[in-house]
Amino acid sequence: MQFQISERMTKPDFQGEFVDAILKCAASPDMISFGGGLPNPISFPIREMEDAVAKVLEKNGVQALQYSTTAGYEPLRAYIAKRYARIGVEATADEIIITNGSQQALDMFAAVMLNPKDPILLERPSYLAALQTFHLYDPTVHTVELTEQGVNCEELADILQNVKPVFFYAIPNFQNPTGLTYTVETREKAASLLKKSNTLLIEDNPYGELRFRGEGGYSFAHYLGEQCCMMGTFSKTVSPGMRIGWICCKNKALRDKLMAFKQVMDLHTNIFCQMVLAQYLADNDLDEHMEKIKNLYQHQAEVMMAAMDKYLPAGTSYTKPEGGMFIWATMPDGVKAVDVGNAAIKKGLLVVAGDPFYEKDRGVRTMRLNYSNSTEAQIDAGMKILGEAIREMMK
Repeated sequence: MQFQISERMTKPDFQGEFVDAILKCAASPDMISFGGGLPNPISFPIREMEDAVAKVLEKNGVQALQYSTTAGYEPLRAYIAKRYARIGVEATADEIIITNGSQQALDMFAAVMLNPKDPILLERPSYLAALQTFHLYDPTVHTVELTEQGVNCEELADILQNVKPVFFYAIPNFQNPTGLTYTVETREKAASLLKKSNTLLIEDNPYGELRFRGEGGYSFAHYLGEQCCMMGTFSKTVSPGMRIGWICCKNKALRDKLMAFKQVMDLHTNIFCQMVLAQYLADNDLDEHMEKIKNLYQHQAEVMMAAMDKYLPAGTSYTKPEGGMFIWATMPDGVKAVDVGNAAIKKGLLVVAGDPFYEKDRGVRTMRLNYSNSTEAQIDAGMKILGEAIREMMK
């Protein structure tokens, strides 16, 4: 028996097909994977979480197991709001909406703000799951070049003036997939351009706390106020499995609509996990925890870059991250990353070609490499395989 499936779910999904193939390959226990974006499990605060769970159930068990409010657990929202002062933003608990990971936040913005064919703007390349999510709502997707300094402001100015996108989705800190970070000058110039438009900036910041070198800049909300909505998550700092993310929205009218849609979607995010996380944060120093993660990731990034220098052929280049979880590598002239990826899989290495991170570009020379969830031995062995695969494609 066949049942009707909506047009929305029968459209080709290039990003989804690519992700599905990656996950199937990654499931192999013998596969070395630079393909995901997984935090290193040795950083998970398991014992501290055990204590937090016990305290929540002992002190507030009924509240933790009961229905709750759509906005989320107030002590957790207050903690998030207070932490925003570090990136030049004053926020209140009322401006925070707890979401089921940042993935739900993407869906909320698209559902609340978009009509079919409305123009939206993303970086080129961009987060592939954002492309997947936004495409479900049938927008007209425009992209703006991402340079080593951040978004190309000349191109941004032209798009804002002539296209007038509903929103611009950006990841200014250790961007996924490139690992690049906007300079202060680029942030200020882009903010000045956005101020002259009615385009909302959706600033996704899952990696900002993972800086292990250099200095960061202010959030766009510092310059734009309510014209910038910020997204965040505890998935990269505490636990991805808890699925706790958030939206910080200073515009009350938009915030009310986001809340109304979330209420229809799921009523509220898992309150038990919210309370456990809030208890953990109250009892432990997140900054101390983050120092351990940053030291770990810096070491892994340095090991990966050293292995790239050792094994990859001349003509290969890569970004040098100051934080986050990714390196963006560019293959030699004439070499397609998809071909390299296919060759590497046969040798036991999973990498992600750059194609699914673009709206239109295909056959690109770029690929995303994740260093956060591999041992030194895996990094060395994996880079040796990658070097062999690239050389095969150069023949």
